[in-house]
Amino acid sequence: MIARILTSTCALALTAGSAAADFNLTVLHTNDFHARFEPISAFDSTCAPEDNEAGDCFGGTARLITAIEDARARAENSILVDGGDQFQGTLFYTYYKGEMAAEFMNQLGYDAMTVGNHEFDDGPEVLRGFMDAVDFPVLMSNADVSGEDLLSDVLMKSTTVEIGGETIGLIGLTPQDTDELASPGPNVIFTDPSDAVQGEVDRLADEGVNKIIVLSHSGYGVDQTVAENTTGVDVIVGGHSNTLLGDMEGAEGPYPTEVNGVQIVSAYAYGKFLGELNVTFDDDGNVIEASGAPLIMDAAVEEDQAVLDRITELAQPLDEIRNEVVAESSDVIDGSRETCRAGECSMGNLVADAMLDRVADQGVQLAINNGGGLRSSIDAGEVTMGEVLTVLPFQNTLSTFEVDGATIVEALENGVSQIEEGAGRFPQVAGMSFTFDASAEPGSRVSDVMVGGEPIDPEATYLAVSNNYVRNGGDGYSMFVDAANAYDFGPDLADVTAEYLAENSPYEPYTDGRITAAGE
Repeated sequence: MIARILTSTCALALTAGSAAADFNLTVLHTNDFHARFEPISAFDSTCAPEDNEAGDCFGGTARLITAIEDARARAENSILVDGGDQFQGTLFYTYYKGEMAAEFMNQLGYDAMTVGNHEFDDGPEVLRGFMDAVDFPVLMSNADVSGEDLLSDVLMKSTTVEIGGETIGLIGLTPQDTDELASPGPNVIFTDPSDAVQGEVDRLADEGVNKIIVLSHSGYGVDQTVAENTTGVDVIVGGHSNTLLGDMEGAEGPYPTEVNGVQIVSAYAYGKFLGELNVTFDDDGNVIEASGAPLIMDAAVEEDQAVLDRITELAQPLDEIRNEVVAESSDVIDGSRETCRAGECSMGNLVADAMLDRVADQGVQLAINNGGGLRSSIDAGEVTMGEVLTVLPFQNTLSTFEVDGATIVEALENGVSQIEEGAGRFPQVAGMSFTFDASAEPGSRVSDVMVGGEPIDPEATYLAVSNNYVRNGGDGYSMFVDAANAYDFGPDLADVTAEYLAENSPYEPYTDGRITAAGE
């Protein structure tokens, strides 16, 4: 903070006497960190210490703190913000909930963040505890929280920060369908993102604020829509879709992506990159120049020893669980969101097969699991319980229920209805197969549904297994909410998967064509 004040003082001294002066701001940003305090592998999974020492791993809070300090040192003025989803993803969150994220975000010196859908995974209670623990505002504009006592007095739609003598307006966004994606409870009402942003922009403009940054945990597509449908926004820091922008391999668009004069940025996920956007504003608050790139947090970034020591200390209660070797895999088990939210993937087959195998003796015929519930890949070799828990961190339980064939088809239609957006509702299945046509209208994309090798009968009753999140309507699966003979209290999905791996070790990952895209 002292350095920021000195920098600001020098900047003001240099520009004194000018009728108008440009203002340079470096926006440092992260998104979708998902409790990856330790380094990750190339597959976004657990990184073995020997691999990290060999320089083969990425990210981790110890690298982020070094990179942030370096970026601040070379910036005239800087701000550090987060695009949401700090919560959920490793045993660290399972054990500490939001406490560990709060500790390190305070140490890193964040200026603000928006609420991601996973911040609601354990209800408003855990989110409120996190907000009470952090030294910066947590924002969400597109929701009415007046009926939720835990949030109504603390969760703001927007805020302002003073940097280099200038006032910056910050607005938060979260997915409009968070009530389907997480557990916000009945008292939080989510609203349209464009309307919410414009309302806050207008309010801030009335207060004389002409530099506006939106922290948007809404996905790259929604960010572009918000940019197109609003006026007065300068920068959108994205999240939710884990989008990488830039000129590197795997990038989905330029960094920044300019839409309607708005600079949109996103830095993938899991702390693998630190976004660095350099923006120049004129005296009227217009962006006249914008450039930058996501900086990769690879072995070239030195890890801060004090942070490493603290993470090691916090990891001690978890080590016995996560270091247990449960099986071996002959190859990479692909659990990447790019694959598992768009078609059949080997991790989807593993988990769905494990679910069905566990309850087949009950007469269960088919399994449906949401692709968004798969959070990582597992590399070849030894498979630890920690890796399984990184793939399946939500503590979901097996749910069995009865539905007719027409409802199964309706569920599959829901699953492929948002494939263009990479939505987590994409169905991974076992005991059945289907074809989908992504070019058709949502609701009429699914065909050739087979159960047990026979065409599905719309009127017949089928025994199904899923996880309790999907069975209770998560990811749009509302057609399962009133299913007959539902039992949501089976074993933990991670335990089921680990036991299946152990029984089939060495496991050989595979795909077999159970899900096909039309034309393949």
